[in-house]
Amino acid sequence: MPDDVRITGVRTIVTAPYGIPLVVVRVDTSEPGLYGLGCATFTQRWKAVVTYVEEHLARLVIGRYPGDIGDLVRLAKFSSYWREGAVGNNAISGLDEALWDIAGKRAGRPVHELLGGKVRAAADCYVHSFGLDIEQAVSHALEKAEAGWRYVRIQVSQPGAGSYGSSPLGGVTSASAPYPHGWRVSEYLRLVPRLFEQARKVLGDDVELLHDVHSRLYPKQAVTLARSLEAFNLYFLEDVLPPEHWDALPEVRSASPIPLAVGELTTSVTDAARLIMNGAVDLIRCHISAIGGLTPARKLAAVAELAGVRTAWHAPGDTSPVGVAASVALDVTSPTFGIQECHEFDELTQEVFPGTIVPQQGWLAPNEAPGWGIDLDESLALRFPPNLSPFDSWAAGVRSLDGGLLAP
Repeated sequence: MPDDVRITGVRTIVTAPYGIPLVVVRVDTSEPGLYGLGCATFTQRWKAVVTYVEEHLARLVIGRYPGDIGDLVRLAKFSSYWREGAVGNNAISGLDEALWDIAGKRAGRPVHELLGGKVRAAADCYVHSFGLDIEQAVSHALEKAEAGWRYVRIQVSQPGAGSYGSSPLGGVTSASAPYPHGWRVSEYLRLVPRLFEQARKVLGDDVELLHDVHSRLYPKQAVTLARSLEAFNLYFLEDVLPPEHWDALPEVRSASPIPLAVGELTTSVTDAARLIMNGAVDLIRCHISAIGGLTPARKLAAVAELAGVRTAWHAPGDTSPVGVAASVALDVTSPTFGIQECHEFDELTQEVFPGTIVPQQGWLAPNEAPGWGIDLDESLALRFPPNLSPFDSWAAGVRSLDGGLLAP
């Protein structure tokens, strides 16, 4: 029978020490000093997540036993009747991961031991490099490689307002076009092969190279890009198609000589599992909080293992250090691990989140303290209040030369 520990409070803390709103859920219990933290970061709609947690989830779980993680997560999901979606799943993720943190603290063990223990000591991860032109992008990638990173994602700017992963160059793409600052797909398809040709000349073959299309292409364009990059042996191409065209991914994957990594825009573990089971991906890279947290993500990793698909969890700057800890716990306990995205948190963020996992020579190792081994200094966090995400205005400017809105 469960003991008499009960959930006594559920609330959110939102902080932006480096300008990106990070949402953390704190679950308090009746045992003095025992609480858990979970990541619920949906940067673009963080206020909606806060309301979901504090107005809906809290009243469902207060008074319940925190060890019943699976039951509480199912209750949280089913109680809305219309389920799935980024707002609800991020809220549930915050609850879910906080309950795992509590479970680890009660057991006196790190969460990865509760998942079955390590099958590897640490997670190899990739870092982002970028530049306003090819020379600058490759130079930045070389800096990362010389600093010990073995996997480097490279992005380069284009004229106009539509670059992804590197600062927009601004200026005019085509003065005669209805939208002269627009993004030109033909230029992108010519530019990226030149970028990786130069990257291989400078970096050699020992560094694994990656690239994020960011959902910009149609199926035939995706195949064209993949084939044009074959000679440069990329580790993966990320998000070649928008979710609206994912039904074409099996066809694109079969024609692509480069592995495809897809999934950060999934807002349902079921949809992510279908990508795996339908032969659409080589690496699955969900934003763990967007599919509901650690509990569904570990199930997804098991599906991937059975299907021969590897994991590459999404974890850029809009994942909190708590969310990173959840990803790393899966990385080191799952045989099907592929690669982990890495954001290099600054010292200020590490002060706000004591115990933040910091990469060492391109490796992320989990904390060995009970739970996630991460805390949150709330008094310091309050010094960095969040603003509404600038993503809305940036996304509105990603348009083609005819003015049509493109996937950002």
